[in-house]
Amino acid sequence: MDLFEYQGKQFFASFGIPVSAGDAVDTVEDAVAVADRIGYPVVIKAQVQVGGRGKAGGVKLANNTEEAREHASNILGLDIKGHIVKRVWIEVASDIAEEYYASFTLDRSAKKHLGMLSAEGGVEIETVAETNPDAIAKIWVDPAEGLSEEQCRAWVEAAKLNPKATEGAVDILRKLYTAYVDGDADLAEINPLILTPDDRVHALDAKVTLDDNADFRHPERDVWRGLEVRDPREELAHEKGLQYVGLDGTVGIIANGAGLAMSTCDVVNQVGGSPANFLDIGGGASAEVMANALDVINSDEKVKAIFINIFGGITRGEEVANGIVQALERVDIKAPIVIRLDGTNAEEGRSILEPHLSDRLRSQPTMLDAAREAVALAGGK
Repeated sequence: MDLFEYQGKQFFASFGIPVSAGDAVDTVEDAVAVADRIGYPVVIKAQVQVGGRGKAGGVKLANNTEEAREHASNILGLDIKGHIVKRVWIEVASDIAEEYYASFTLDRSAKKHLGMLSAEGGVEIETVAETNPDAIAKIWVDPAEGLSEEQCRAWVEAAKLNPKATEGAVDILRKLYTAYVDGDADLAEINPLILTPDDRVHALDAKVTLDDNADFRHPERDVWRGLEVRDPREELAHEKGLQYVGLDGTVGIIANGAGLAMSTCDVVNQVGGSPANFLDIGGGASAEVMANALDVINSDEKVKAIFINIFGGITRGEEVANGIVQALERVDIKAPIVIRLDGTNAEEGRSILEPHLSDRLRSQPTMLDAAREAVALAGGK
């Protein structure tokens, strides 16, 4: 679950990370009331889960009641890259001497937590990585050992932060690590982490992604449920219990296993197409699961062809084939389908599919051949 900024700040504050005082509201009158209560100047921030809100007019400084009313009126209802602003965060304006970047996430290849720290904050870390990679100090933390104060100080020194920020940065970074680990987050990012003119360090922004698999340990997350903004396709997939991520291409993808689904996306790109989604149906391919997957793919108007890529392991090929045949009887598919079936009992599975093949339902023996045909049917190469 991706948190809005105000939720991320609530999350950080629960671990003792200093954040700007403020409140989240849904109406202009409430925004003015909060601004009057916490004292001017204040910053009014659109709460949307997309970047570029400042350039779009979604972040404004208000010095008095009239400006607060004007800015709140303009921001609420604003369309920022397709996201309509329904809530704003009002916070006390901060004086900024310097801006830094700090984050923790998981480095799967290293099997360790990755911390990134940079003296160049306030801009996207991808931009810093591209233009000045040496400005990013990285640290890999063994989950079994944790982040010591000594390691943290060396990390801050390597990032070349202002010495005046050292104590505050060390304190916040250790708390950020605790929030990331104990809060079961996939990402905990502060950008910018600021140094004020009176040498205080605190989080001016918050970007947090929580691991949904840990929800059972965190009943406190319930207050944030129902507020996240999902792509309509992702909402439908979520309702059906499918692992789905919507993309912008024209080839709908269904695969069994996250690794295979990612590889399928890569192969579609490799042969000149563009995947419309990532959809992992897991280890099973029953008629119900396959019908649900096809229903979600079918809801995407951009999809011009569907690529079903199944490698049978524990799930046998004939079970997959029967599931596909039964699913096609239940769902009125708009786009042609290309199937690649391999692995356990694949021959039996392909024999079951054979009588049903047509211009709308095709089969290919390899993933590459199937990808090429799906892309061609979608209007690509």
